[in-house]
Amino acid sequence: MTSYTPTDIWTVIVLLGLGTFGLRFSFLGALGRRPLPDWALRHLRYTAVAIMPGLVAPLVLWPAATGGQTDPARLLAALAAIVCGMATRNTLVAILGGLAALYLGLFSFG
Repeated sequence: MTSYTPTDIWTVIVLLGLGTFGLRFSFLGALGRRPLPDWALRHLRYTAVAIMPGLVAPLVLWPAATGGQTDPARLLAALAAIVCGMATRNTLVAILGGLAALYLGLFSFG
């Protein structure tokens, strides 16, 4: 067990919530009614493109389900998702293609 009291835990939760709100409000509240400069809009357009590989790559290369060992089923699923996405330019088709390939690979490779 831990030595944290319920008061300690709730204090941390409330402070983290206030900090998160403060960070978001400082950007949205301060700049919400003003247009952003063109250079900022150009960089914000690539945010999802930069974040998604950073979230997905560790799950493909070092999945917790296999104890951190690279798995051919997950590599196949990632490749299928990339191919489906590039061929159709549709996110949902890429997700479903990767999902189908993952289940097919898990069934095939054990």
